[in-house]
This record gives sequence, C-alpha cells and structure tokens, in this order.
Amino acid sequence: MSLSSFCSGRFSTALFLLISAVPIAYIISLERALPSTHVFSYHSSGFLRECAKWDDVGRRFLVSFMDGGGIGEVVPGDSDGDDGSDVLEEVTLVKDVDLAGSASAGIVIDRSRNRLLVAVGDLFRNQYSALAAYDLSTWRRIFLTELSGHSKEKSFADDVAIDAEGNAYVTDAKGSKIWKVDVNGKLVSTIKSLLFTPPGLFNNLVTLNGIVYHPDGFLIVIHTFSGLLYKIDITENDNSNKVNVIEVTGGTLRFGDGIEFLSPTKIVVAGNPFTKLVESSDGWRTASVTGWFSSGMFHRLVSAATVKEGRVYLTHIVGFGYKKRHILVEAVF
Repeated sequence: MSLSSFCSGRFSTALFLLISAVPIAYIISLERALPSTHVFSYHSSGFLRECAKWDDVGRRFLVSFMDGGGIGEVVPGDSDGDDGSDVLEEVTLVKDVDLAGSASAGIVIDRSRNRLLVAVGDLFRNQYSALAAYDLSTWRRIFLTELSGHSKEKSFADDVAIDAEGNAYVTDAKGSKIWKVDVNGKLVSTIKSLLFTPPGLFNNLVTLNGIVYHPDGFLIVIHTFSGLLYKIDITENDNSNKVNVIEVTGGTLRFGDGIEFLSPTKIVVAGNPFTKLVESSDGWRTASVTGWFSSGMFHRLVSAATVKEGRVYLTHIVGFGYKKRHILVEAVF
C-alpha cells in the first residue's frame, strides 16, 4: 500500500469515526440533561416499552413490552418527590409463550370488569394482529381474538379503547381501519372510511393510532403521519358509524401517537417532537391546540400518555444502558 493510500484510508476512517461520534455525543448530552419536570425512572428487561397506564386501584404503572410482547408493572414509592435518580424496578406480569415475538402495543384498563386489554401485533412484518384480555388480579388470559385473519393485507394492532358496554375498538396502524370486539372477545365488525386514507404516500406510512372513548358515546382517533383527528359516532348499527375530521386550530398534530383524556373537553396527544394539549368546547366538532410540552429527550421517542392523580406522564419508547433504564416524564403545559 502506498503512503498516499494509507493516509487516505486513515483519513476516511477518522472521518467516519468523527461523524459517528456526533449523534453519540448528542445522545449523551441529552441523557445528562434531565427533564425539568418530575420523572419516574425504572430498570427493565427490554429496550422498548410502548405504553404505560396508571392503575389507580393497584397503585402501579402497567407497561406494555414492544420487544417480544408481555406486560409489566412499575410500582412507585409513597412519595413523588424523587428527581429521577431513584430508579424503580419493572416486574414482569405476563409473558405468553404463544405470543412470543409479537409486540404488545396500546393497553387500556377496563376497571369495571377488572381486566386489561392489550393490542398485539407483528411489528416488523405486519402479518398478525390480535386483542388480548387479562384478569387484573390473577393475570389469567380471558381471551385472545385474532383480528387480521389470513388476509395478505398488512396490519398492525396499535391501540385500544373500550366503551361503556365493554366493547373494544382497536386501531390498525397499517390497514387504516378500526376493529370492534365485543365484551366476550368476538370480532363483530370493522369500521372503515375513505377519510382514514388522506392523500399522499408518506401520510399513510403510519395511519390510525391513538384512540379514546368519550363518555358521550363517540371515539376520538389520531392519524399519526397526517395529524388528522377524527370523531367517530358509535351506533348499534355498525354500518352507520359516522366519521368526521375534527377541525383543529392552533397547531399541527402531525406525528401524534397515543392519546389520553385529561377531561371530557381536553385530550393529550403524545408525540414527537412535542406533546400537545387539545381542547374542545363544542363536543369535539372543532378543537384547538392550547399547550405544548417537550421533555427534551427526543432520542427516546414519546409514544403514549397516562394520567396519575391529575398529572400527565409520557411513555418514552426507548430505554438506554446496560440495565435498560426507562423514563416516565411528567408533561406540564
């Protein structure tokens, strides 16, 4: 090898290492700069955690395992006064062998029936979607309902909401539809609309995502890549479900992920780079963005929100470190 070739090779290697070090250094700087709001930190058995919901009866956070599937719990201490330096421990509650390799995504607590509903999907190939229900006391699986069938159409069960009768509504983030599953675990219908597929290929890479049920009898759903927010009126005749796009002012909801009610007139749209507070005064015909929050932990990716005693906490998907440290960050608008 000539001297010039050797020097050129050394320079290329050094340049590559320098470029590679930039994002690593950036991540390290973000990790050292703790959020200014309250943080729950916990060690986990996995790197990816998609959704956390506060269980007020059990006094714990229930957490879904995006990598490999399953459910865990994180039990905070009696005081919320920690600054994130005291790290909690995640305990695995559910790890179904027959669902190994599938992602556990959105979850919802059905308190009146003492159960947890879990959206289950094939994260990488998008060839399997299901809804699982577990008893909150024994963690016995009550039912497992396959949603995607044997269709060649790609699907991914992303999030789930329940109505007053115990019917579950599961969003399909790839197939742009919503599955309805009754209280006994029977797949009874599918909600579809042309409005669920806005123009543009990019807009439909990730489609229907976060979903909540309003006590007045309708669903609110976020379309991730377009930022569209939908109101879906639910009727006994599933063929007449009425879908409307909620007119949102004051900011975009693009890249919104999980959503959660703060009150009947306020929802939190968890997302990146900002989580938004959205309010409506006309029954969700229109709405406006009234608050913005960023934890500053952009590399960890916000995916879901939950409310603990009036305080909003955000799930960050990615955990870091040898012991896989995850964080739940309080959002203050």
